[in-house]
Amino acid sequence: MKKKTILLTGASRGIGKAIYRKLKNSYNILAPTREELDLSDNVSIDAFIGKNKNAGIDIIINNAGINFPQWIEEITDENINNIFQINLIAPIRLIRGFVGNMKKNKWGRIINISSAFGIVARGKQTLYSASKHGINGVTKALALELAQYSILVNSVCPGFTKTDLVVKKNSPEKIALLEKDIPLGRLAKPEEIANLVEVLVSDKNTYMTGSCIVIDGGFI
Repeated sequence: MKKKTILLTGASRGIGKAIYRKLKNSYNILAPTREELDLSDNVSIDAFIGKNKNAGIDIIINNAGINFPQWIEEITDENINNIFQINLIAPIRLIRGFVGNMKKNKWGRIINISSAFGIVARGKQTLYSASKHGINGVTKALALELAQYSILVNSVCPGFTKTDLVVKKNSPEKIALLEKDIPLGRLAKPEEIANLVEVLVSDKNTYMTGSCIVIDGGFI
């Protein structure tokens, strides 16, 4: 059987890297570098779509995202533009550019990697939480729009996850405090998020669409 083709953004580290490793043997994965696809630049996005319009993409996993926590008075126009561009606008443009092949084949999977902060929020997360609530809205709307083509659209909403970036940005003491807020008492492993994505993109998922699935160790 011919392998299905996945477009995966943000595959170089963290959750994206774990997803890539989990799926690479079963799928053809298009995992562009930033030089190949700069999500902060719509010209780059459109060029990438044009170059790969015949790639036969069956599955889109919008994983790339950024977060710059700031109190409301500190928020800069640059961060407003960057966070919404990368976390929300770029995924919409990629879906728009590649969904045609899925509609033609009457089969597809779209996974938006959101966040627990797309369900709840906390201080200094105004922009990030707004962008992740937004991508969950995209998920719900597209699930309705694309159901007639057997395209399933879901969000995965991880809680605190033990990625290199989280470890680098937080002291052991801060991580210990975060873990106290999690009933399971630890951060998620990136591989645990990848396990969920593996099920959602596969033929094992035949009926779940429009869901924002929280995987947070009980944090919420």
